[in-house]
Amino acid sequence: MLRRLLPILAGLVIVILLMFLRIADPFPVQVLREIAFDFYQRLHPRPEAEFPVRVIDIDEAALAEFGQWPWPRDRLAAITDRLTELGAAAIGFDVLFPEADRMSPRRIAAGLPGVDAATLPDYDAIFAASLSRSPSILGFSRTPSGKPLTGNPKGGFAISGPDPTERIPFLTGTASPIPILRDAAPGLAALSLNSELSAGAVRRIPMLWTNGSQLFPTLSVEALRLAMGISTVVVFGDTAAEGYVDSIRLGDFTVPLTSEGDLWLYYSRPDPNLLVSAADLLGPNYQQLADRIAGNIVLVGTSASGLLDLHNTTLGDNVAGVTIHAQAIEQILSGTYLSRPDWVAGLEIVGFLALGAFMVVVVLLLGPFAGIAAGALSLGAAIGFSWWMFTTRGIMLDPSYPLIGLTLLYLALVFFRFLTTERAKKQIRRAFGYYVAPSLLSEIEKNGDRLKLGGEVRRITVLFSDMRGFTSLSEKLEPRRILTILNTLFGALGREIVGRMGTIDKFIGDAIMAFWNAPVDVPDHERKALRAALGMRQKLAELNHTDAFHLRADKAAVQELGIGIGISTGEALVGNMGLETRFDYSALGDTVNVASRVESACKEVGYDILVADPVRVIVSDFAFLEAGALALKGKAERVVIYLLVGDAELAKSGAFHLLRVTHAEALEALRSGRDTGGAIAECQALAAKLEPGLKKFYELLPGRRMDFVSTETVVPITPAA
Repeated sequence: MLRRLLPILAGLVIVILLMFLRIADPFPVQVLREIAFDFYQRLHPRPEAEFPVRVIDIDEAALAEFGQWPWPRDRLAAITDRLTELGAAAIGFDVLFPEADRMSPRRIAAGLPGVDAATLPDYDAIFAASLSRSPSILGFSRTPSGKPLTGNPKGGFAISGPDPTERIPFLTGTASPIPILRDAAPGLAALSLNSELSAGAVRRIPMLWTNGSQLFPTLSVEALRLAMGISTVVVFGDTAAEGYVDSIRLGDFTVPLTSEGDLWLYYSRPDPNLLVSAADLLGPNYQQLADRIAGNIVLVGTSASGLLDLHNTTLGDNVAGVTIHAQAIEQILSGTYLSRPDWVAGLEIVGFLALGAFMVVVVLLLGPFAGIAAGALSLGAAIGFSWWMFTTRGIMLDPSYPLIGLTLLYLALVFFRFLTTERAKKQIRRAFGYYVAPSLLSEIEKNGDRLKLGGEVRRITVLFSDMRGFTSLSEKLEPRRILTILNTLFGALGREIVGRMGTIDKFIGDAIMAFWNAPVDVPDHERKALRAALGMRQKLAELNHTDAFHLRADKAAVQELGIGIGISTGEALVGNMGLETRFDYSALGDTVNVASRVESACKEVGYDILVADPVRVIVSDFAFLEAGALALKGKAERVVIYLLVGDAELAKSGAFHLLRVTHAEALEALRSGRDTGGAIAECQALAAKLEPGLKKFYELLPGRRMDFVSTETVVPITPAA
């Protein structure tokens, strides 16, 4: 009982730890939450509607028409005068004027000999005059290197409830308009879009700022105040959490804010009708814009890329900063808001606890697949409820933490389940880990249900390998020395087998038995067995060349080792055989016997790799040469066997093609009783360049005439379909 409850208790502990992580709310959790809300806005942006808001855009066309920025301020005065003439309700400049106009004639002429600068125009004075007779707003920007903001706001503020000033973004320093312009404009507002410097998407915009003694509005608030003719903005402190902002009131509009005084921006799709090019306003036909300007709040800003006032929105758009202020005004006029009330965080935590506990019980009692279904159901419910709250009430309920948290929880629970089942997998590893390739062992683990204890009939390819001269070598060397030689040999040859997904059945003295396509399916197993045999031949040649067995160094009677390999394919019985307490995974059947007999025939034939005819039929593109029909021990009929000379690449070569033709002529001479001396000599000459190992085969060939007569009576082993 305790063993079963322990994973459940561990799972509940993980749920609690994830709950505390959510309570701590570190920065990565916040980022994921905001990305989720961005995705919601992209799926369901604020509905588009026509609002009395326009933007005079200092765009690329205006710069091309009137020259690069900054423009002389008499031109800005012309913009102000024309907007006033056309009946703009408020004119907000999303442009900084922290220095005097360097292009003003009076400033340029100052100090020049013989020039009375006082008689020349002062562009700043001209601009100030235009501002004073218009409902205009100038702005300041938060900058750490700037001077503290002094003076009073142009409008009044009244605080209702607890004073929330300490939570409002503080202006450590600002870039402010020069005094002549600031004093002339009826409005003064903050232009910064973030309370902190940020390169990410603009998701919230501060509605209020403070210099420590006074409150100042953002551009959108000040524009609405002037357009509506309001003298005072009311700031409501949060009565439930003293020291926090609740909302502000502008006439009939109550705007819900975050505790720091930010407005959650709810973007609509960019509206081309919002923008009016400054080039059109400054053109001769500007009066045609009257129907688009009269009674509208007009913001003046720039979308030109070179002026570096472009920002990302939650909709993925890259827009001018002035249009974000315009979006805030439209949002207030529409009365459509996004919010995260205080109770939302508590609901998210309690909901996660409930869903997490539910998943713990399901996964650990019913299994991972039931857990996937339960997790999908839980996440679907959580995300569906979050989406419904967003689209119908504008409440932002986090869907990201349940998604991430429940996924992590599921992975942890599956790990616990894995620990409880690992013992069974270790038994499989112990049974096969010493005999098969790691890749094949992985297949066995993934398809463990296909292992049938007791045996099954499968089509397999069997390989037998035997060391030549082992008996005489063991008589002359110490057993320890023989063991070292065998371990070196088996280690090298075994890697060639398991490296091609073969299963080593057993080591029998100096012999190896291996097979392919059991205990799990191995595609193209006949070809893999042939490649393993060729690899064993090459590896043994390398070992002999480097004297890896130290036979030449020890001046042993045998200087090099040799092997014989026999391969057959067909059906066999494979499975666990032996006692219930001690068994061996092996293969039995005629296919195994044929492979063993074919390997034994290597001495008689005089070649190191022989294969039964069914293998040659299946892998017909390798380099084979007929070796005759041998009467194998235990077989009533003779078995046609072939020499494996090389792979498919060798089979395509001209040299092998010539050898195969000449080889066939030699065998035909043997069958017909004609003189074979010339044909065999020609074969030997061709083989000397291609495969020196064929030398002994051709030396023994004349004495094996009976292996090549009456082959029509031979019944070859037919490969299974």
